Amino acid sequence: MKVLFAGGGTGGHLYPGVAMAGELQKLVPGARISFAGTKNGIEASEIPRLGYPLHLLPVSGLKRGGSLQAILGNLRVLADFAGALFNALSLIRKEKPDVVVGTGGFVSAPVLLAAEIMGCRTLIQEQNAFPGVTTKMLSLLAGEVHLSFSEARQYLRRRKGVFVSGNPARSFPASERESALRRFDLGEQLPTLLVFGGSRGARSINNAVLKWLDEVTAGANLVWQTGALDYERVSSQVKPSGRVWIGPYIEHMGDAYAAADLVLCRSGASTIAELSNASKPSVLVPYPYATGDHQRYNAKALVGNGAAMLIDDSHLDMPEARQIVLDLLHDSGRLSAMAHSCGTLAHPDAALQLARRIIQLANR
Repeated sequence: MKVLFAGGGTGGHLYPGVAMAGELQKLVPGARISFAGTKNGIEASEIPRLGYPLHLLPVSGLKRGGSLQAILGNLRVLADFAGALFNALSLIRKEKPDVVVGTGGFVSAPVLLAAEIMGCRTLIQEQNAFPGVTTKMLSLLAGEVHLSFSEARQYLRRRKGVFVSGNPARSFPASERESALRRFDLGEQLPTLLVFGGSRGARSINNAVLKWLDEVTAGANLVWQTGALDYERVSSQVKPSGRVWIGPYIEHMGDAYAAADLVLCRSGASTIAELSNASKPSVLVPYPYATGDHQRYNAKALVGNGAAMLIDDSHLDMPEARQIVLDLLHDSGRLSAMAHSCGTLAHPDAALQLARRIIQLANR
């Protein structure tokens, strides 16, 4: 069986494909798996490191806005897309994959379109509650469309062959709260707030927590991943304390989730999947510059199910934002209810289920 994954640019688009590829290799030993991506995306370094063949295609995304610069830029993008489609057609003809899986990002559009033109079986995996342009445009022709959020259905014209399968996310060994807190040298008696903004951090969240620090640690523990860019600046302003662990990156994220009673973070698709799988209540701060404002749609999906609260990035400086976090952190009954609601949204076996669907498509 030969499967070609098309997607990348960011980890959010790449790692679901990597997770599915790993499950496919377990289910079908000897399966030939490859990826299509761009030289500027995260896949350019990650896929060779993981040992999969990588096919590079020249393609870029549309510029937003109606300025002359954006219009001229988009003319170049269209020219690049035509070239990428030609190269994708050649790739499909050469590789002859049984199934092409699109996971989003600029490269997925020409590869999926080429596969559909050539009659290849295709599967689209959409991570966000607000589907990307590729999903909305090419879903009508795909063999199957798999969503991470049921809320995404309303944005698709297609009804049949659409499934809510969840978003393949990192899995973590089960940890007890007590042992997890010991890893961070924190006591067990106080509630714990986990703060992170991704590997690069989130400056607005870091700045807000820095201002709230004394009030948070007056009655709670804090596990704080600042990201590499902010670590030196932030850590130099934090006094050593038995109630604070601070670092640029959390190596043992499973323990961080196990230790946490509440999470303050962005609302990228992978983060939402991890929160759901770990049944963790959260206060979500959508990244305001995300394409199509998709992080807000992701956050609203959890808020609508009673699993999270939402604070606008621009409102983090307001006293109300601090109070929302502090009040929730010390409301054990509400935290318990939110945790239960979040757990009902979990798809811990998403990668396995999607791999099985890919195999079924290949065998049709």
